[in-house]
Amino acid sequence: MRWTFVIAYYNEEAYLADTLTSLAAQTLRPFRLVLVDNGSTDASATIARAFASDGIELVHLSESRPGKIVALERAMAAITTEFVAFGDADTFYPSHYLATAAAALDADPRAVAAMATDVPLDPVKARRKRRHNRVVSRLWPKQTHTGGFGQTFRSAALIAAGGYAERYWPYVLMDHEIMQRVVQQGRVVYPYDLWCVPSDRRGDRRRVRWTLAERLLYHLTPAAAKDWYFYRFLGPRLARRKLGHLNLREKTWEKDSQSSPARGGGSAER
Repeated sequence: MRWTFVIAYYNEEAYLADTLTSLAAQTLRPFRLVLVDNGSTDASATIARAFASDGIELVHLSESRPGKIVALERAMAAITTEFVAFGDADTFYPSHYLATAAAALDADPRAVAAMATDVPLDPVKARRKRRHNRVVSRLWPKQTHTGGFGQTFRSAALIAAGGYAERYWPYVLMDHEIMQRVVQQGRVVYPYDLWCVPSDRRGDRRRVRWTLAERLLYHLTPAAAKDWYFYRFLGPRLARRKLGHLNLREKTWEKDSQSSPARGGGSAER
């Protein structure tokens, strides 16, 4: 067994079953699926424990401390395979997802991570987004162009970089920070055919947002100075604005649907 797939979840009963169904359809088998319950109070844990599929070794973990970063930190000890993928509980993964990531990492021994592009359901917009990520990832190879829903790593490189750990980064944008550490271990690639479809609720980013100036400086800061950018510049700024990782736990779309029923239902974030 060469692969582990990790999903941490908190109150995702509306999405988790569909995500697990997409993983059950993976053409690459066998693999280990690590599911971390981060204190769910709905039926998410029941859905997770009821799931079963041939060729998938299930590991169920619980982390009572709130926050995705600590749930992922809990999962790190369960990663003993050559490769590891991290996903989100509200995301569709096509059947070739793991096979595509495996082919990309096998093809380039220098590659320590293969990152997936998040695409919308519209096929024209999806192709446009995939082409865009292929171009920008070549222009800025030392930056992150995707989120935590679509990360796959050589496990040794991830562990050497320190893995997911709250002590390194207790703020939002953890998917960007961990890539700053991993990219120092080797190349990061963005295969054109490695993609996934997160739920459309991700449009609501009000509690995890960085400013336009911070984003521009991220792009303009040379790779050699990126540690300064994260740990001397961005981290303190996020701390002053109280943008800690627990903000990722807030489900702002639920509040909106209760206060503004006329907007229609159905969308969400992680």
